Amino acid sequence: MWQTNLKVLTVGALVLGFFTMVAHIVPQQASEVPEVLTLGAGATPEMLAAAGEKIFSGAGGCTSCHGLGTRAPNLVTDERGAGPIGARCGKQEAGKDCKTYLWEALTAPAAFVVKGYQPIMLDQRRTLSVDQIWALVAYLESNGGEVTVTGQDIVDAQAAAGAPKPAAAPAGERIDAVAVLGEFGCSACHKLKGEGGEIGPAFDGMGGRLTKDYLREAIVDPKAKVAKGYEENKDMMPVAFGEQLTKEQLNALIDYLASLK
Repeated sequence: MWQTNLKVLTVGALVLGFFTMVAHIVPQQASEVPEVLTLGAGATPEMLAAAGEKIFSGAGGCTSCHGLGTRAPNLVTDERGAGPIGARCGKQEAGKDCKTYLWEALTAPAAFVVKGYQPIMLDQRRTLSVDQIWALVAYLESNGGEVTVTGQDIVDAQAAAGAPKPAAAPAGERIDAVAVLGEFGCSACHKLKGEGGEIGPAFDGMGGRLTKDYLREAIVDPKAKVAKGYEENKDMMPVAFGEQLTKEQLNALIDYLASLK
């Protein structure tokens, strides 16, 4: 009996040793930790542009409108023969150099609207920090132009007033839901009364199809459920509306959309 047990132990030890040896032979790949970028006074143009590219393609949601040439100007490719944005930004608005124009376009977009387009752009301070916005400016400048953004621009912006926060309406004041839709640029993706984009479902008739609970979830957690036929656009709906809208604005929107039958 003891001989049998010894054989079993020996075989087990050999198998364990073999797999241990294999584990040491096969190269081990360390988990990649996402790079954390600290954008401040020491940020270089290269760092800013690289961070801005990630924001442009990801968290900023810029590609949902820019690059199509329909709802907003092309930025990283040619726009009507004028080249990418970095090559033309200093010529867009009289008296403003490139980075001044781009900062204004991102934070006060209604101040100057490119001819041929509608004023659907939102103040990006609603969703992005000032260092992220300056990084976006740097990236856009790098497309056909020279990056003039510096870390000092970030420091100065951070020292100024913070991002605007939606103010609650005075007690008893009725909120205009249509005005809220316009303020948040919803028509860029949704049709209302036959006008608007087709990135998301039309608002027209929405109240006849969806409950108020569904509408609330669609606004505050848009990825929870995606409308059939719009799966490819699921990442284009901003996920911060639940924080940006006041309670009164959100309820007014839900009531209005529910009334569209």
